[in-house]
Amino acid sequence: MNAASRLPEKSRSGPGRDPVPGRRLRLVLAALVLVAAVAVAAVALGGGGSADRSATASRSGSPSAAPPADPALLALARRDADDPYAVGKPDAPVVLIEYSDFQCPYCGRFARETKPALLRDYVDTGVLRIEWRHFPVFGAESEQAARASWAAGRQGRFWQFHDTVYGKPRERNKGDFAEKELLAMAEEAGVEDLDRFRADMASDAADEAVARDVEEGYALGVSSTPAFLVNGRPVLGAQPTDVFAEAIEAAEAAGADRAQGGGDE
Repeated sequence: MNAASRLPEKSRSGPGRDPVPGRRLRLVLAALVLVAAVAVAAVALGGGGSADRSATASRSGSPSAAPPADPALLALARRDADDPYAVGKPDAPVVLIEYSDFQCPYCGRFARETKPALLRDYVDTGVLRIEWRHFPVFGAESEQAARASWAAGRQGRFWQFHDTVYGKPRERNKGDFAEKELLAMAEEAGVEDLDRFRADMASDAADEAVARDVEEGYALGVSSTPAFLVNGRPVLGAQPTDVFAEAIEAAEAAGADRAQGGGDE
């Protein structure tokens, strides 16, 4: 998979640049990914991760099989009450961090099939917070879409833009994410000031915001999308909704145990 041309090189995540202690986290993630990769293989063999997979395949990547989350992974949750790229209470007991590309078909599947259920069952009940991370990996149009989503967030319409973009499958690198198309999506999403949107999309600030998320993902060893952390535990790919539900409920229970002095996970 080719990284987009304007993304920071992985080598930029050196001393003083990593948003997290990258070397240690890469070692932690390497071990966790060995577990989660089984789920990715099951997706490939079982039809791309559809909800009608066998129960065995669905559970093969269950986060309950993973080692306890590293504290530094838990600390990646920003929990900023004013973050327009997050939904859910800042103090929710569980945070799901999503690294995604708007041209990724499996990211679209998650957005259309799984995210609505998570919003209904966990975000709206105060259990879950979802934090978005821009992680464009499919080239210039992915980068442009990431900057456009950031610009929409500047006017409080990120999630509406997100839902508009992912509302239907789109062609990858065939012009669906050209500036004209992104402006139309922004208008559909309710972005009011399109001149400001266009300026924000082209700004250095947009580049910096996207680069920060990309560097965070690279420091973790993320190389494909979608990738998720659920209270620091990885879930890779557009897994069935019940895999996310299990991960969220396990994380909530583990947090309750810690709060009651129940010891380590």
